[in-house]
Amino acid sequence: MAAPTLGNLVLTHVLVALFGMGSWAAVNGIWVELPVVVKDLPEGWSLPSYLSVLVALGNLGLLVVTLWRRLAPGKGERVPIQVVQALSVVGTALLAPLWHRVAPVAGQLHSVAFLTLALVLAMACCASNVTFLPFLSHLPPPFLRSFFLGQGLSALLPCVLALVQGVGRLECPPAPTNGTPGPPLIFPERFPASTFFWALSALLVTSAAAFQGLLLLLPSTLSVPPGGSGPGLQVGAPGAEQEEEEEEASPLQEPPSQAAGTIPSPDPEALQLLSARGACLLGLLAITNALTNGVLPAVQSFSCLPYGRLAYHLAAVLGSAANPLACFLAMGVLCRSLSGLGGLSLLGVLFGAYLMALAVLSPCPPLVGTSAGVVFVVLSWVLCLGVFSYVKVAASSLLHGGGRPALLAAGMSIQVGSLLGAVAMFPPTSIYQVFRSGKDCVDSCGP
Repeated sequence: MAAPTLGNLVLTHVLVALFGMGSWAAVNGIWVELPVVVKDLPEGWSLPSYLSVLVALGNLGLLVVTLWRRLAPGKGERVPIQVVQALSVVGTALLAPLWHRVAPVAGQLHSVAFLTLALVLAMACCASNVTFLPFLSHLPPPFLRSFFLGQGLSALLPCVLALVQGVGRLECPPAPTNGTPGPPLIFPERFPASTFFWALSALLVTSAAAFQGLLLLLPSTLSVPPGGSGPGLQVGAPGAEQEEEEEEASPLQEPPSQAAGTIPSPDPEALQLLSARGACLLGLLAITNALTNGVLPAVQSFSCLPYGRLAYHLAAVLGSAANPLACFLAMGVLCRSLSGLGGLSLLGVLFGAYLMALAVLSPCPPLVGTSAGVVFVVLSWVLCLGVFSYVKVAASSLLHGGGRPALLAAGMSIQVGSLLGAVAMFPPTSIYQVFRSGKDCVDSCGP
């Protein structure tokens, strides 16, 4: 069989990136739209803590996927992926007309529709980590990096859409002569939350269409007759070379043994990857995702808002953009050294520690009210998220050599790390109020 053409390779990379974009776009979109919806929902600014609990409960999606694998062994990820995508599209589309509907619960009004749909979307997003990644074992490692590029877009595009909407725009009134500042002037959004959720639904429909395009482009990935022959991506075949460079040059096919639903014979290199070295890579994935998906998002507003709304928006947008940029870098320069990835992780932890210190010192962190403070906090967010994104992509690419079981373990590590990070930050942020926020247009650090 002839090697795939350049056009097919480019198209496949684009489809994989769009496919990855749908993994967490729904929940990320809800988070960035919170400043708009809290103004009309009865929970008010306690809504983020509700949402954190719902995202944690979304891990029930992992149990559903596990049950599917028990009841239908060897069926692959096609059906679970389509179910996850359908739930994401339908749930987000229902948010558009229903997000503001409230109902009495135990004598108090609650946003039942919003919270119920948020739980459905959280379950779908959590399940995506253990369904989308194993599907990519059918493709060579470079496409795994395209997937993470798309996953970065799942955070960046909703954030950009919220900025276009004008979320959080305000203006401070002139300094009064009597020393009592007036309330900030808050500008209305350019379009309502319903329009935002419709646009988010369109992004998810695009992602689902990209997956269908992948199935049409790579039919052999899912439908090779038992006993068929032909070249393929030899992951775990006896006697096959498992070097990363050779995997990246493999055709866009799966070996017949995997397509037929059977388990290929593991090779020594893959087994070694899934033991000591693999444990370290899985540990790196768990730690980096605990920080980027659980710990740091919980303190972003506390670390940035003392320096102004501009610093907060720049950190959010540029930090989200650092993820796809790190994926582009990994496509050209991939660190395969475990010590190198450990060193990069330590560098990211140092940036994260600086941001955590700023959050603890809020509302009066160092250099507040200066341009240098804005530059340092924005640059720290960009470098921290960029370094951790590169480590996640590199670690996942190295685990690709272990085939589908390794990528399934990678998805589990990502999800478990994210859950532990979110659970660890819930008490200090929502119960003990360790972090304090300042007020808009009020100098809390003056003499």
